[in-house]
Amino acid sequence: MLTKVQTPPSLETLVLTIQQGDKQLHNEMIQQYKPFIAKVVSAVCKRYISEADDEFSIGLIAFNEAIENYTIQKGRSLLAFAELIIKRRVIDYIRKEKRNQTLLYNQIENEGFIQGKVERDISLSNYKRQSETSYIQEEMTYFCQTLKLFKLTLEDIINTSPKHKDARGNAVEVASFIVNEKELKDKLFLKRQLPIRLIEKHVKVSRKTIERNRKYIIAMVIILAGDYVYLKDYIM
Repeated sequence: MLTKVQTPPSLETLVLTIQQGDKQLHNEMIQQYKPFIAKVVSAVCKRYISEADDEFSIGLIAFNEAIENYTIQKGRSLLAFAELIIKRRVIDYIRKEKRNQTLLYNQIENEGFIQGKVERDISLSNYKRQSETSYIQEEMTYFCQTLKLFKLTLEDIINTSPKHKDARGNAVEVASFIVNEKELKDKLFLKRQLPIRLIEKHVKVSRKTIERNRKYIIAMVIILAGDYVYLKDYIM
């Protein structure tokens, strides 16, 4: 008689157990994924990162944050979600350190030791712009990866985007309704399909319109339900 081989629990299942209070499993996962954390932080800092570096500590805290806040409704794997959070927190840390250095430069400048305030302001402005560009690129990367789970591409969304402002507004309203209704949101992310029959019972939009804008509505739900700071600003 063949013995049934048990499939090991997925990482997402383990996270659910941790969120329910398993501290030992929590500590084991942190230890196991330290190389992953170091790799992500190193990619941001563009240099080797050891566990003794402050940036690694920021990454460790961010990974723990990802574990505590992860849900399947994020529309991506835990590691993809954790990578996004780690990169954001490390960039925020670098930006803060840059501001602190600027304050020090200002103090020294007031004492007559540093010239070229205009040049430095331009440099800081460029740094801020580059940081925001990095954020947007990260969001677009993960957005496109999440779209793939629904067998969609960014080109699909662009091509099916409603042409009129009012139509886009209606689609965003439908998406907002879905995000705020747990049952609908869960069905969407679990089955990777828009529950049109359930949606049409609660919104003042025709079934035909929902079906026509299906891909665009799914994209809006992904953005509104996820951690897409810049993409949310773009659509709202």
